[in-house]
This record gives sequence, C-alpha cells and structure tokens, in this order.
Amino acid sequence: MRGMIAHVGDQAVGAAAHVAVHRATQPHARIEAVHVDEALAMPGVYGVVTGADLYKQLGDRLLTGPAFADQPALAHEKVRYVGEPVAAVLAADLATARAATDAIWVDYEDLPPVYDLADALAGTAYVHDELRPSSVFGDLKHLRGVRDTNVNYTYNLRTGDAEAARDAGAHTVTGEFWAPPTHHVPIELPCTIAWVDSGRLEMLTTTQTPSYVRQTIADLLDLPLSRVRVTTRPLGGSFGAKMYDRLEPLAAALAWTAGRRVRVTATREEAFLLTTRHGAAVSSSLTADAEGNLVSSVADVRYDTGAYADVGPRITAKSGMVAPGPYRIANARVLSRCVYTNKPSAGPFRGFGVPQVTWSHESLIDELAHELGEDPYAFRRRHLLREGDEAPMGTRMHSADFVGCLDAVANAIGWFDPLDRGTGRIRRGRGVAVGVKAVLTPTIANAVLQLNQDNSATLLISTVDMGQGSDTIMAQIAADVLRMDSRRIHVVRADTDATPYDTITAGSRSTYHTGNAVRRVAEAMRDKLIGLAAERFGVPAEEVSLTPDGPRAGSHEVTVAELVHGHFGARGATLTTEANYTSSWTPYDKETGRSDKVTEHWFAGAVGARIAVDTATGRVRIEHLAVAGDVGRAINPTLVEQQLSGAAIMGIGHALFDQLVLDQGQLINGTLLDYQLPSIRDLPDQLTPIVVESPHDDGPFGAKGVGETGILGVAPAIANAVRDAVGVRLTRLPLTPESITMALEENQ
Repeated sequence: MRGMIAHVGDQAVGAAAHVAVHRATQPHARIEAVHVDEALAMPGVYGVVTGADLYKQLGDRLLTGPAFADQPALAHEKVRYVGEPVAAVLAADLATARAATDAIWVDYEDLPPVYDLADALAGTAYVHDELRPSSVFGDLKHLRGVRDTNVNYTYNLRTGDAEAARDAGAHTVTGEFWAPPTHHVPIELPCTIAWVDSGRLEMLTTTQTPSYVRQTIADLLDLPLSRVRVTTRPLGGSFGAKMYDRLEPLAAALAWTAGRRVRVTATREEAFLLTTRHGAAVSSSLTADAEGNLVSSVADVRYDTGAYADVGPRITAKSGMVAPGPYRIANARVLSRCVYTNKPSAGPFRGFGVPQVTWSHESLIDELAHELGEDPYAFRRRHLLREGDEAPMGTRMHSADFVGCLDAVANAIGWFDPLDRGTGRIRRGRGVAVGVKAVLTPTIANAVLQLNQDNSATLLISTVDMGQGSDTIMAQIAADVLRMDSRRIHVVRADTDATPYDTITAGSRSTYHTGNAVRRVAEAMRDKLIGLAAERFGVPAEEVSLTPDGPRAGSHEVTVAELVHGHFGARGATLTTEANYTSSWTPYDKETGRSDKVTEHWFAGAVGARIAVDTATGRVRIEHLAVAGDVGRAINPTLVEQQLSGAAIMGIGHALFDQLVLDQGQLINGTLLDYQLPSIRDLPDQLTPIVVESPHDDGPFGAKGVGETGILGVAPAIANAVRDAVGVRLTRLPLTPESITMALEENQ
C-alpha cells in the first residue's frame, strides 16, 4: 500500500523454519545436560539445536561481541543470566516452535551468582573465567587472559590533584547517585531472517550496524566478507537496542549449520532480555573555594554491564570523561569502571551512558549553589566552558554553546519571573541542568552517488533510517550542493552488497559524518557536471556555474539530460561519484585519561523544568519543560525540534518511571503490563524545543548531530525543580511518588 513502511517483520519469508528459544532459569549455573527428546518428537519440529551443538561446529568463533568475544549465540557450558538462550527450536510455524521450547528441560549445577555491583566488586564470584578481547576494539588487546575479576575495563581521568583541592576547598557537596537499568522499548520488535544462497549467507535484519554485523557473521562462519550479505529495512525505532550482536549470530549459525531459511523474532518479553541501558552507581563530590570557584570534581562511576560486555568499555570511557560536567574545573579525578554481573547484558542507549553521569554532576552543582546561597542558573553560567576552553579531559571546546543553551531554557521557563510557589498540598519549583557529550570518534562514512539522465539521483549510503529522518537530511545535503529538488534524490537502504561501508548508525554521528561524505560526493558530482559542461561549451570550468536548470556559462546553457546524453551518446546513462569521510582523534593517555582531541565534535544541551509536586501523594506534574540543543546548524529545523522533543519525552520516563526491576537475577517487570512508560497524560503541559546554532567549522554546512542532546539533562533538571519546590534532594532514579513522600517524611 502506498505510504506504508514495510519493516523486516512484515516480509513474507516463504518456506522458512521459525525459531523459538528455550531460556535459562538460573542466573549463574553450569549446564549439565539439555533434554530435547520431547521437543524433537513434537509434530512440525524440524530440529533442536543447543549451544554444545553449535560449539562443536564453530568452536570459539561462537563467541561474539564488539569489545570482548564473550557472548555465545546459545549458552555453552554455562548460563550467566536468567533468560539467556540455551536451545533453539526450528519448526514449521512459530506456535509449534514456542510450544516445543516448553518441552525442553535442563540440568544445572548452580554457581555463585553476582547480583549487583557490590557483589561484583567484592570478588567472591566471577561471571567470566577470563577476559577475551575481540578483534573489533584493538585497544583492549592488552586485557587478554586477565582472570579473577568482574571489572572488564577501567578508565582513569586525572587532571591536577583533585583530592588535595577537595580537602583544601571551602565548600564540598557529595552524593551517592543511582540510575537504574532501563529498556529501550522501540515499537518494532527485533527480527532476523537468514538463508544460504549459492554458498553465501544472506540476511535481512533489524540492525543499526549492518557493516559490523557483516564482519561478525563472516568471522562466526569463517567466511570472506564477499560471502556475507546483510540488508535492512527502515527501523521502527531503536535508540541503541538494535546494535551489534542481537539476533543475527544465532540466525546466521542456524541457517548455515541447518541449511535452512530461518526466521528469528523476539517477543516483547524477550526484547527486554536482549539488551538494557546500563545501571550506574556514581559516588561523587564537587568542591568550591571561598570565592565560589569550582576547584575539584571527584567521581567513582560503576557501570553494570550485565553478563556480557557488549559496548560497555566504550560507554565507560566516553561517559567517564565527561563525569565532571561542562564546567571549568582545574582539578578532576574520575574512576570509571565497567562491571560484569549475572543480569541481562547492557549496551548502547540514547546518550551512551552520559545521562547517568549527568544525573550526578548536575545534582551536585545545583546543591553546591544552594549551599553557597547562589542562584543555580547564575552559578552554572559563571562556570560553563566557553569556545576554546579546555575541558578536564584535555580537549578544547568548539561549537558547544552551553551558555546559549542554558540562557534559552531559563528564559523559556520564566526563570527570572516571580513564581507562584503554590498553596496547600501543591508546591512548585524550577530547575535547570546542562549536559555535554562527545560524538563517537573515530568513525568512517562513505557515499556513492549516481546522477541519472533525467536529473534525478540515487544516493547509496549505509546509514539506517530508524525514524530520525536521516534519509531526508542526506537527500537535502546532496540536493543543496547539486541545486536540485531533494525529492528527486532516492536514498538506497543499507545493503552490504551495494551500499558502501559505514561504521555505525548511532551516537548521533550520522548528520556530521555521513553528511560530510554526502556533501563531498555531491561536490564531486557537481565538479564532474561542470567539467563536462565546460568541455561542451568550450570555456574554462571556472566560468561554469550549476543552476537548477542545469550548467550555465554566459549565454551557454544545457540541461543535465542533454549533457549526460551528449557525453555518453545513449539514453538512460548515469554519472557516478564516490566519497569518504573519516574522523580522527588522539587516543587518550592511559594514565591520565586526557587527549587534545578526544572527539570530532561536542553535543551541548540544556533543560529547564517548571514542576508542581503534590506533597500528599508525591506525584510530579511537569508544567513546562524546555530543552535546548546546539546543533551546529539545523539543516531541517522541523526534524531537529522533533528530535529534541522525542529525547526529552524519553528523559521524562527515565526521571519519573522507567526502571527494570530484578530480584535475585530474575526480571520481574519485563512486560508492557508492568514496565511503566510515559503516556500522553504524563507529557508536560508545555514542551518547548529550542534550536541553538553555533556552526561547526568542519560540519556539513556547519551541522552536527542532535538525537541524544535532548535527553542528557532531563532527569536532573526535574530533580532540581523538586528540590526547589519541596526542599529535598533525591539521588536515586526514578523519582517515584513513593520516593518523594518518603523523603518529605524524613525531612520533617
């Protein structure tokens, strides 16, 4: 039907084996035996595959992961969390496959579980026997073979002497902060279809990382890249849930070893077990001298990565480095660790771990302002990093207008106007927060452009559109260079047989990185057209300009169709160009955590909240939420505002509702009946997205990303407003009505 988007799960698969998995019931145990006879005897069951079966055929290649090769497609020898896949049933239909999984039973030998960060750091039991760095993140190879630890990665930041400055300071505030694991809850469920065709493994899947998946599957099956093809469809949301190793290794292994087309689809309940946001504990302090100048920031950050590391080490470093916040602080000390526990694996989530540390530093600076008797907005503004300032991790600020963002949200919520503080049960307050995040660096983006004779174009990129509007933005960038209508540019969806390599669609990197590749490929096409026109006109290329009607030089003019037809002498011919954009960085020093270029560009954002608290029930109503982001330059302002608003609404969930609750390793609210999300009734009475533009020197037309900017400061802004309204400082998310009423009772 016209106007309908077809997702992966909507595709007809023909004679495919439908796959369902039997999942572990123990958080940490040795697999003694997997009993599959009853399942095999059921009509319609084609086969049952265990982790041991796959390991016999694939060996250690069965273990995948971007940071550590630690995660098997099916558990082999041990299970490490409740819900881990143990056996896969291939059947004629999904109902039969799911029924057969209930007929499987497993003999376990229980092992000591590691339920939380305290258990993990105590070292009484270990989730993994040793660390096995993968080939993807080469900087982790020095960790190979490390044993007797649940800490798989540590990032240290040392600038000056933070402890000495803290001890000598006049005013210090401290806090123990907790941000729980949460789930992404995209509308579209993960789905992978895999088959073998002429000795090639082909796959249609819900992934943000087709290039990574292709490499992983090639390694898993010991195949050259040319024998693996990965294709996608537009994703129905993701926010990080469909990155790296999800369903693809299992689907590929089953299709290859069984010789069947297979379809693996996660239920909503299973999706909760595939990946989560990292739960994070932060013990931190912030110190000012007698004049109110910030002199020390100290933070101990522990990320709970669950049973498998996924991309946890990258989150640990790239979020740990901004734990002091976007402020001028002479002395900073951060210890950031990625920690294994016997829980579902945590991975990338909108913000890449930064909201968890923003929760800490924006609560502390607010509390410090109160202790000093200063206005929280003015206190922040005085200390914010400006253009050219060096952040504690050693990189200077460019195109990061924190002051502009803070001013915008403060003005929007009426910070300087008298506030009706409320009467009776209702109390009102205002709060602000500022966030900073680095873009994923270094990464690679490529683009190929075909210009058709009818002055339309086909743009080949591997950026995956998952609702963020990347196809629209990329078409606009190319169209602006080529002086044509963006609706005449068709963006080809990711297909590793056709579209060129792209590192990843994540971390809000696409507008900047892929956008630069697209700008370059369009400029190459513009130059090619101008060169052909100059040859046709018999004039120097410098005299030719490209107009919406075609190349022109003085009285000479020609349409693109005439130019291309004249060049090739054939109808329907195309011109082709290609381009690459690769960002660069200076790896941070392992001892100090500092780098003079740790990121290609910064995200700067701020949030302002005006709220009302019912002191009898603890319920929070958001009267006005303003969210500002410095986007460099807004190529499509409407899409930018939608991204800021969407991120802010997700942040409201993390502030007030979202949390995965586990009891002895068992997820107890992993359904949409039990997992609370913001509804339309929870939206602010007024939501104001604000676009701040501080053009980046190297961005496409000055642009950079925006998808994560709006979420960074939402939770602390709301918590700071609660503090302003009722005088209590909460340090654990979410800010439930129960937690607020308990804090009010304790404060009486």
